[in-house]
Amino acid sequence: MSVRHALLALLSEGPKYGLQLRQEFEARTGEVWPLNVGQVYMTLQRLDRDALVESDDEGEDGPQKGYRLTELGRTELARWLGPPADTGVPPRDELVIKVLVALRVPGVDVHQLIQAHRRRLVGMMQYFTRLKEDAREDEIGLLVVADAEIYRLDAVIRWLDSAEARLRNLPTRETAVEQPAVAPRRRRIGAFR
Repeated sequence: MSVRHALLALLSEGPKYGLQLRQEFEARTGEVWPLNVGQVYMTLQRLDRDALVESDDEGEDGPQKGYRLTELGRTELARWLGPPADTGVPPRDELVIKVLVALRVPGVDVHQLIQAHRRRLVGMMQYFTRLKEDAREDEIGLLVVADAEIYRLDAVIRWLDSAEARLRNLPTRETAVEQPAVAPRRRRIGAFR
């Protein structure tokens, strides 16, 4: 998650000080992602250094610095809000890498690994479902975050089910004939269009 860009978005509404940015960030994200005030000020310092925001020496409320978006900051915010860059390569996903690496680790039952992750993800999905059911209709940030997490978790669970089905067709390590090491054929995953 980009705290940097979230702060730029909040500053697009007008000048704010650090504590105010922290409070608004947490309120808008349904208070699911708490921010440390030190993280806010460190991010603001970097944004200031990169000329994406500028600060006052003192704010209207005393010694607190007020921050406002620069034109360069508006441009960066617009770029971030736009469609993602087309890299042509899927993002690295820790769970995908874990499953692929576990296939070759002696003593690791990949099916058990997949089922353990699946159980954990189902539990998380149930938690967010309850959170959504208990939320008030006006808690839009919380509801949107809960929906996003439920759909994300559902997709990961579906992938785990698909991966496990694919792995069932592999020969077990005990029955597999050891193949000589051959350099894998490099495939470039086509760019998404």
